[in-house]
Amino acid sequence: MRKDVRILLVGEPKVGKTSLIMSLVSEEFPDVVPYRAEEITIPADVTPERVPTHIVDYSEAEQTDEQLFQEISKANVICIVYSVNNKKSIEKVTSHWIPLITENTDKDSRVPLILVGNKSDLVEHSSMETILPIMNQYSEIETCVECSAKNLKNISELFYYAQKAVLHPTGPLYCPEKKDMKQLCIKALTRIFKVSDLDNDGILNDNELNFFQRTCFNTPLEPQALEDVKNVVRKNLIDGVCDNGLTLKGFLFLHTLFIQRGRHETTWTVLRRFGYDDDLELNQDYLFPPLKVPPDCTTELNHNAYLFLQSVFDKHDKDRDCALSPEELKDLFDVFPYMPWGADVNNTVCTNDQGWITYQGYLSQWTLTTYLDVQRCLEYLGYLGYSIIAEQESQAAGITVTRDKKIDLQKKQTQRSVFRCNVFGDVGSGKSGFLQAFLGRNLMRQKMIKEEHRSYYAISTTYVYGQEKYLLLHEVFPDFDYLSDADLACDIVCLVYDVSNPYSFEYCAKVFKQYFMDSKTPCMMIAAKSDLPEIKQMYGCSPLEFCRRHKMPPPQSFTCNTAAAPSRDIYTKLTTMAMYPHVSQADLKSSTFWLRASVGATVFAVLGFAMYRVLLKTR
Repeated sequence: MRKDVRILLVGEPKVGKTSLIMSLVSEEFPDVVPYRAEEITIPADVTPERVPTHIVDYSEAEQTDEQLFQEISKANVICIVYSVNNKKSIEKVTSHWIPLITENTDKDSRVPLILVGNKSDLVEHSSMETILPIMNQYSEIETCVECSAKNLKNISELFYYAQKAVLHPTGPLYCPEKKDMKQLCIKALTRIFKVSDLDNDGILNDNELNFFQRTCFNTPLEPQALEDVKNVVRKNLIDGVCDNGLTLKGFLFLHTLFIQRGRHETTWTVLRRFGYDDDLELNQDYLFPPLKVPPDCTTELNHNAYLFLQSVFDKHDKDRDCALSPEELKDLFDVFPYMPWGADVNNTVCTNDQGWITYQGYLSQWTLTTYLDVQRCLEYLGYLGYSIIAEQESQAAGITVTRDKKIDLQKKQTQRSVFRCNVFGDVGSGKSGFLQAFLGRNLMRQKMIKEEHRSYYAISTTYVYGQEKYLLLHEVFPDFDYLSDADLACDIVCLVYDVSNPYSFEYCAKVFKQYFMDSKTPCMMIAAKSDLPEIKQMYGCSPLEFCRRHKMPPPQSFTCNTAAAPSRDIYTKLTTMAMYPHVSQADLKSSTFWLRASVGATVFAVLGFAMYRVLLKTR
């Protein structure tokens, strides 16, 4: 909403423009009227809309055409004043003033007009019969007010309507010719309806309507008032009310009625509460609230944000199969201006046998977006109405900014839940297979992935000492000479080589020596394709000896060429190393260290699955 309003009064000489302004300010008709009143500013605290208002007078005797054109270009609303007892001044409204204003305003930013019939005290009849055809001809005319500067009739109302025309304009909402709301307004209100439909059943029940009313107007509706609203809809629409709840058609009808009855402020209050600006686009301040992320800190969703996202999943998982079908996913993202998730997402997170994103996969993708691009996450949460439904100040309330990683290292403990593992390896070493195996896909399932749907990320949960953590794997493009800071910034490094290719290990050794040998980032060597015969690597020493020299754990054998889902043990080890980078290599080699971590993972995975089944039954 605008921070101030600038009202310009124009019209023929002697119609009473200056008198109107002076009567408003002094609350009495002036004995002496100057040619032109000085610009007046009415403070915010004395205006109905709590917005400072500037009132500007125009005098043909004192101002040039150029000065008039400048004032027209600066005005937010223009009042064309005529005298109700002067036909010539009425004719000039269409023959002179409206064309002049149109010529001197930007075509894309239409300035609302108010027709003001002054000196109503001098006649017994109304000028509205003459004015109505003019109002129907020009859509930019918001309203017409007949008033009298002499007896103060409708003076305050005139300036209230002018202010309202700026703060609650009809133009973006309604098309007078079609007697219907404009498409952008319908689109915005449809999103608002869907966000407010908390159980996604296509109607707003009494609880949802009351929540909506409280959200927008800070007060619930009394039961009788609620019934009265529904009765109005029932009388005018066959399918406006269903199962005693308001349908989308009914919701849109109510807002059309508000606008037709001059209650634009009601619709605008709703639109602005849900983040819309004067052009019915979601406000940038709403979508991207301020969030400071210092260097070496990461971003994660907090508990409240996960609860919200779980409720969004739940209301769209119509068949209760704990996965989102393509239709359910499309329905979920219907409140977005575009489809945010492409086909690559299905190869980034866990899916079911049909290839649909599971509940765990859905939360994992949100976790990934928050970690990699928190601004995009804020935007997405904005489309879903997080701040409104969760009753938070903004989407930023759903984000946790972790502390500096250096502090974690000093204190030898971390509170983070998401750990990044960058996966390096030469072409054909098995990096992609390693990522997909983390999502439970063996080699046979991986062969079904189309190249254009391939993902360079994989994210899922692991359990370390009974704590659920997210491990984010990122496959780094194997261009040795162009590794960016993002390629090197991670919690653990994974170096993958193909045991059946004698030249594969050399790449891993070079990457480690050039980039990670002197860093504090823990590294793990992966001996991929271990189901194939192992061939001696053409390097100065064996992979085992290399790891021993550089105090790394021994190479971990790995294959995704299995009948069932590949083993997840190796991913638990990676997460453990990422969580405890300070643990000595002696401990890392100890079988009891890994046993404690993996047993905790197994127990909590079983408990987690059991708990999930319980939750499923309650759903």
